[in-house]
Amino acid sequence: RPTLQRQQHYSYLKRGLRYLSDAYECLDASRPWLCYWILHSLELLDETVPASIASDVCKFLARCQSPTGGFAGGPGQHAHLAPTYAAVNALCIIGTEEAYDVIDRPKLLDFLYSVKQPDGSFVMHVGGEVDVRSAYCAASVASLTNIITTTLFEGTPNWIIRCQNWEGGIGGVPGLEAHGGYTFCGMAAMVILQKEHMLDLKSLLHWVTSRQMRFEGGFQGRCNKLVDGCYSFWQAGLLPLLHRALFKEGDTTLSMTSWMFEQQALQEYILLCCQNPAGGLLDKPGKSRDFYHTCYCLSGLSIAQHFGGSEMHELILGNEENRLAPTHPVYNICPEKVAQAVQHFHQMSVTGKRETPSNTPNLS
Repeated sequence: RPTLQRQQHYSYLKRGLRYLSDAYECLDASRPWLCYWILHSLELLDETVPASIASDVCKFLARCQSPTGGFAGGPGQHAHLAPTYAAVNALCIIGTEEAYDVIDRPKLLDFLYSVKQPDGSFVMHVGGEVDVRSAYCAASVASLTNIITTTLFEGTPNWIIRCQNWEGGIGGVPGLEAHGGYTFCGMAAMVILQKEHMLDLKSLLHWVTSRQMRFEGGFQGRCNKLVDGCYSFWQAGLLPLLHRALFKEGDTTLSMTSWMFEQQALQEYILLCCQNPAGGLLDKPGKSRDFYHTCYCLSGLSIAQHFGGSEMHELILGNEENRLAPTHPVYNICPEKVAQAVQHFHQMSVTGKRETPSNTPNLS
């Protein structure tokens, strides 16, 4: 029976928090991502991070925070929306007062305004490129930390719907090919902004369900591409979001026990094809393990195991030891960590230089 190599993965992840080989030099501008990928993988495995290590992560991420707001890929680098998303998620996973206090919310809001564009899109950094990832990263950190204002996402939903193309999925910018990562980012951003009904949901559903490969059971990222373990989350994670959106629209044909993809087949692909025997997960057989694929393979495995928030509708392939903790399909951290962060930050308000935040902004 397929078995999750839990102890091997734990050892691989635990070592990564303290030591990285020189092969990771190329990720010097992605260091908050390494913190997030490892911490989220550990929480999915129900492994506790020692308080001393969690505190060290907080101190390191504080060094990555830019004096002008937002987080950089490493100390002394320029603020960028991608590591800002990773740092905020990592700090919310730790979930201590020390972690929450790292985030300078007024300056984070200033940073988000500095990368907001007149058409509603966001650049990844000042002077950087526009794509739909940036809209998701901005919406994610702003909603978790309670700094959404009435103008911050003005025009953003209309820009995102322009990125949905004839295939049904979402491209990086208007006119580009539909792609799993961009589609997740676009859909998740629209869910955060409560505007998912503006998308063509049925067309998106047809596109994403067509990305699960009949032979392998895993997902491809684009039409006519090979399966890749990381799309176990980027694609399968769309199905809970679509399920919720269609339910809100009154779709009476939805199952109340399972998502709209083959959950067992995805678990088989991850457990049989994506595990390194020495720990860590990977793209596909023959590829090397890394923390990115470990995080998103485990996240996809969690999505495939859990329907909604009820243990009554779990589908665990293999032994009970294969069971992972649930993950939140919008933020991809455990649901209780999302609830804890939202509760913490909603006790605060940010006026800053802009305006009073709004929990129900007019985003149309």
